[in-house]
Amino acid sequence: MLSNHGHVLLVVARGGDVRVSDIAALVGITERAALMILKDLEEAGFITRRKQGRRTHYTIDEHQHFRHPTLSAHEIGELLAVLGPASPPGPTIAGDATTPPAANTPPAREGASCV
Repeated sequence: MLSNHGHVLLVVARGGDVRVSDIAALVGITERAALMILKDLEEAGFITRRKQGRRTHYTIDEHQHFRHPTLSAHEIGELLAVLGPASPPGPTIAGDATTPPAANTPPAREGASCV
């Protein structure tokens, strides 16, 4: 099972120009939580953020290693190769009126580690 950090990383992997509101809807979290997770991922070196006009583009460093000791020998790209980039069920990046399946998942714990 992935943390919300992992889910956000997978959504970003599907499209680096995705809006924060779309990330939040697809993962089933608030926009504020999505922003905090994006910040955590950026500070940990998993993603980089680049402004393009009014939009933000995210790029994943697929060679970044996981932080947890049991996974530290593995790179993020390995996870993405297995779990991405297929589209999840529910709303598309453009969004629609349906509720994504992940909306019923409990919120992340305080201080949860990245991915």
